[in-house]
Amino acid sequence: MRQSDQFPGYGGWGVAIAALFAALTLLAGCTGATSSVRRASGPDVRTVDSLFAAYAGSESPGASVVVIHEGRAVLTRAYGLAELEERTPATSQTHYRLASLSKQFTAMAIMQLAEEGKLRYDAPVASVLPGFPAHASEVRIRHLLNHTSGIWDYEAFVPETQTVQVKDRDVLELLSRADRTHFPPGSEVRYSNSGYAVLALIVEQVSGVPFARFLRERVFTPVGMRSTVAHEEGLSMVPHRAYGYAVGMNGFRPRDQSPTSAVLGDGGIYSSVDELVAWDRALDAHVLVGEATQRLAWMAPALPDGTSARYGFGWFVDDDGGRLRLSHHGETSGFTNAVVKYPEQRLTVIVLTNRAGGEPWRLAQRLADLWLGTPGAPSWPFETFPAAR
Repeated sequence: MRQSDQFPGYGGWGVAIAALFAALTLLAGCTGATSSVRRASGPDVRTVDSLFAAYAGSESPGASVVVIHEGRAVLTRAYGLAELEERTPATSQTHYRLASLSKQFTAMAIMQLAEEGKLRYDAPVASVLPGFPAHASEVRIRHLLNHTSGIWDYEAFVPETQTVQVKDRDVLELLSRADRTHFPPGSEVRYSNSGYAVLALIVEQVSGVPFARFLRERVFTPVGMRSTVAHEEGLSMVPHRAYGYAVGMNGFRPRDQSPTSAVLGDGGIYSSVDELVAWDRALDAHVLVGEATQRLAWMAPALPDGTSARYGFGWFVDDDGGRLRLSHHGETSGFTNAVVKYPEQRLTVIVLTNRAGGEPWRLAQRLADLWLGTPGAPSWPFETFPAAR
């Protein structure tokens, strides 16, 4: 997925300079997109732009895109608008609500506490978190991380008439309205936003620090993500904020918040593709946790029937033609995002959009294919994951 970014050998400088000049000339002639391309090779920029033509309109919500190879952003593009009312262009610094791409950060917080010996993956959640429902007493922290807990999604208990936004702390009360788990914990896999909201509460309980602050102090700041934020209305600000939209009868209409948009653990982080380059680099360099701990996040456990759970800690995990592929999609009110990562090839593609709908994961995979030179698997693991959509 990632090609090396080496200079040509001695005597090839003329070719390199010509290629670089051609690339810069091409970028200068592009309209509808802002860009930063830091390589003189790779896919033709016009090919990349053609993939994102639907996002490049001067009157439509947009997208920000980055391809990361060996810790460097080798292609960065932005299309359309971050805010329609003010006609604010999307850029690589635009901060989008990550939706479920947030789960990898929640998992990292748990992994840090586990590595420090402050919790155990196999500890019963009820032994760590007061108020956890009695009907889920067999659920372990590990089950929450890889969606094998069987606990119900809290959204099922939020009425359509709800006007006050749900917070992470409200999830326990919502879960108490169930009387059982979907299946015995650890026996099956079923995507659950509740699991990651509960994990955020565990971080707060074990660390004694509010979840948003823990992420800022222990995750974002140490890796150089200075403006990424687990956003709490009235308590924090989102710089260069993109606002969400959906297609209506008369064009795009605002759709930025829902009753569940304030839950942080499962999807409340805002970040930009620029900042996510620092995150990706930190993962590969094991800045926040050791290599063995990081490897746990990228391994899907086997279920009792011998099949793969297809989910590690915050990442979908599958095999793409003999290559380990990590991925995630994120869908929330007015935002749809995707990330695909090939850790062994050190290639990551991230696509963030501020509109409901679309399939940015297919665009991300197409970009990855262009770098790898071979087509990836035609389907993503979440597309057949129980309750993942």
